[in-house]
Amino acid sequence: MAQWIEGKVSENIHWTENLFSLKIDADVDTFTAGQFTSLALDIDGERIARPYSYLSSPQQRPLEFFFYTATDGMLSNALVKLERGDSVWVKQQSNGFFVLDEIPECTDLWLLGTGTGVAPFFSILNTDEPWQRFEKIVLIHGVRTLADLRYQEVIQSLQEKYRGRFYFQAFVSREIVEGTINGRIPITLEDGSLENALGLMLDVEKSHIMLCGNPDMIKDSVEILKTRKFTKNRRRSPGHITIENYW
Repeated sequence: MAQWIEGKVSENIHWTENLFSLKIDADVDTFTAGQFTSLALDIDGERIARPYSYLSSPQQRPLEFFFYTATDGMLSNALVKLERGDSVWVKQQSNGFFVLDEIPECTDLWLLGTGTGVAPFFSILNTDEPWQRFEKIVLIHGVRTLADLRYQEVIQSLQEKYRGRFYFQAFVSREIVEGTINGRIPITLEDGSLENALGLMLDVEKSHIMLCGNPDMIKDSVEILKTRKFTKNRRRSPGHITIENYW
């Protein structure tokens, strides 16, 4: 059984009223980029826990996590108030199969995420493996407003380092923002406008798609991709689509 260990908050970054990141010092076991652990706080005599994906890569310290404070989220609404030096419980062992070891051989990797669902993608992208395995990597990030579009300095660094190999496209659903697409990701998969914007086509012969975030985005995207002959990826029957529902 996985053990709880005590971590210490080294930084709490408040991006917006509801969006924040925690950096935590904790002696966790080695994990694989794309995996998740659990965080917990003792609230009114009860340990309240929830799984969260690492945003940080395995070699990076402190550990970093990306949060949205849901209206009814008891834990997230407590985590957002933590300050430097405060304690937080962290599961010592990580879990999850949303990792590159589960991805079949292909040349193009597409990473589609919404909100804080991009966290495991940043964990993956800041390791050497994807750049050694894939010729082209696409990151799609869907948010509600421009203020929710965080970690752009990481995006810029990847674009400069992997020029011609790394593609990024932001979606903003509630605002019109230059350089972004206004609307939902699934619609652009259906009409081809996302691929036209990127100048890169999804291809069943060479593309794999990883999706993480809003369950509705994932469900609708998978249904559309299935009409284009993409199939779900399973160990016994490798396919093109790997998913991680984020709530």
